[in-house]
Amino acid sequence: MSAQHARLQLQFEVDQLNAQYAAALDEKRFDAWPEFFTEDARYTVQARENFDRGLPLALMDLESQGMMKDRVYGITQTIYHGPYYTRHLISPALVCETEGGISAQANYAVFRTKPGNVSEIYQVGRYIDALVRIDGALKFKSRRCVYDSEMVLNSLIYPV
Repeated sequence: MSAQHARLQLQFEVDQLNAQYAAALDEKRFDAWPEFFTEDARYTVQARENFDRGLPLALMDLESQGMMKDRVYGITQTIYHGPYYTRHLISPALVCETEGGISAQANYAVFRTKPGNVSEIYQVGRYIDALVRIDGALKFKSRRCVYDSEMVLNSLIYPV
């Protein structure tokens, strides 16, 4: 396989991973969400202001797949909230492969629609990802969701 073909293949795999990730969340298949990550993965949702300043404060900071599964349990079994749907739009990723692994960045927009209401922009930002290959498949070692909005509508319930 040529180097160009390998780069295109990796690009395709990362973009497909992002598309599958978005579909799982938009279809409310929350049990599938932790499976996109390694066992020891980190998932962080952080304001751009804190990210740019190197400050650690985040809306959500999960340090393992187990913590993600706990979050799914909370979403599906214990948290009460008005129902809404999400729709993720994710740009093609900027992918970099080095000896240390695979990194990628992609812009995202999440729209929220409450039944009977108009859709609204829920969150806009970028994913900053570290990926690894496990049994041939790409998984997130870390996903940092850096959102641009200064205000978050209501509370953050579903993953972004």
